[in-house]
Amino acid sequence: MYLDMKHVLFCIYLLTHLTSGQLTDSHLSNGMRKWPVPYRRFDRRPEVDPFCQALYPFCPNGDRDSRIPYMRNSDVISVFRLQAPVWEFKYGDLLGKFNIMHDAIGFRSKETGTNYTMEWYELFQLGNCTFPHLNPGVTAPFWCNQGAACFSEGIDDLHWKQNGTLEVVGEITGNQFNDLARWVQEDNETGIYYETWTARSDPSGNATVWFESYDCSQFVHRSYRKLSELGAKLTSKTQTNYTKIYLYSAEPTYLGDDDTIFGQPSMKSLALDIRNFYHAFQPHQSPQDVIISIIETYKKVVLEKNFYLYYNFQYWHLPMKPPYVRITYEEIPLP
Repeated sequence: MYLDMKHVLFCIYLLTHLTSGQLTDSHLSNGMRKWPVPYRRFDRRPEVDPFCQALYPFCPNGDRDSRIPYMRNSDVISVFRLQAPVWEFKYGDLLGKFNIMHDAIGFRSKETGTNYTMEWYELFQLGNCTFPHLNPGVTAPFWCNQGAACFSEGIDDLHWKQNGTLEVVGEITGNQFNDLARWVQEDNETGIYYETWTARSDPSGNATVWFESYDCSQFVHRSYRKLSELGAKLTSKTQTNYTKIYLYSAEPTYLGDDDTIFGQPSMKSLALDIRNFYHAFQPHQSPQDVIISIIETYKKVVLEKNFYLYYNFQYWHLPMKPPYVRITYEEIPLP
């Protein structure tokens, strides 16, 4: 199942432009919360539930297990910064006009002349990673949320360069590349789910970050930092901007997980509120239902100032405040 990408982006765009549980949890230290909440890592990647199906297959031309070829130490590997509009294959540069960009890294072996593309993205498209399904007969929302690395041979020059960026940002040795490959496989096995939102207290530079996103650009940043640790020198002749989708709220409140919220009669009211919140984001809606859902979203997020965030397989309540939701395209320098 999938959620229509146009529906998700339109809801975000509308919210952006229309507006310029007392439980304990493991995120407490001496009674004080630590922000941002650390992204949870896992021992291994779980099997995919058969219910979760992608409209477009994940990593169709590459190795979805992120197996990466071995390079000789004598080789010199060029590193490319790659960026293109999200879903360019379907919408062209449309989403690029709103600075909604996808990021990746490219490599070229000097000894063999072979090019490679390495990227990290959703297994079941962005909508499924951002919002759950409300299935009949199942109380708890059902999430199809995994993200993973894809390594494939070749670089589609036209795709990355025509409406985005294809730029050499450094060179590494074969050994450095092999060390990066081992790190990528470990990172891919332990970081299993995608997180669309970055939640923070306000748009200022001194804002408190409540939750960090975990998406394609974050994978690129982690890879750049690892390359820097391995001794690589990375530089760019252009400004290195990346897409961020922000939620703005006062301090979030931890609510619980599926068992504590949807498995206890005493939490029935909260469970119903969460289901009602996600109802507006269900897939395959008629045009009339889409309009109703947009109105419902505006009412819940802007007027009622409520947002339920699912992070680390736990639910949090975000008391929203202006500007509520914003898509930015901000500079994050190379390490």
